Amino acid sequence: MSIVTTGTDQTIAPEDCHDMPALRGQIDRVDRALLKLIGERTGYIARAAVLKGDRNTVHDSARIEDVVAKVKARAAEAGVPPALAEAVWRELIAQSIAFEFVAFDAKA
Repeated sequence: MSIVTTGTDQTIAPEDCHDMPALRGQIDRVDRALLKLIGERTGYIARAAVLKGDRNTVHDSARIEDVVAKVKARAAEAGVPPALAEAVWRELIAQSIAFEFVAFDAKA
């Protein structure tokens, strides 16, 4: 049985989840970890709004495509279908840009 204790959460491998409550508990654990990482990423987005001097630089098409390409290239090795990774990251980027516009405008 693959169990790794991380703080108060136990990581159980998918194949070792023998019922839906165990499986859902693991999904909830992963969701908490993802939320923490998105919060960290959002902090960097907020900082970008401070560092950028021109509102027109908030949306950077070349950077968006670079990020998406990197994610797609690494998706399969992380066990994620590239199309799923691309869709998730495009939405994450779109929401991050919207947040950054708000943060940029608030500094004015």
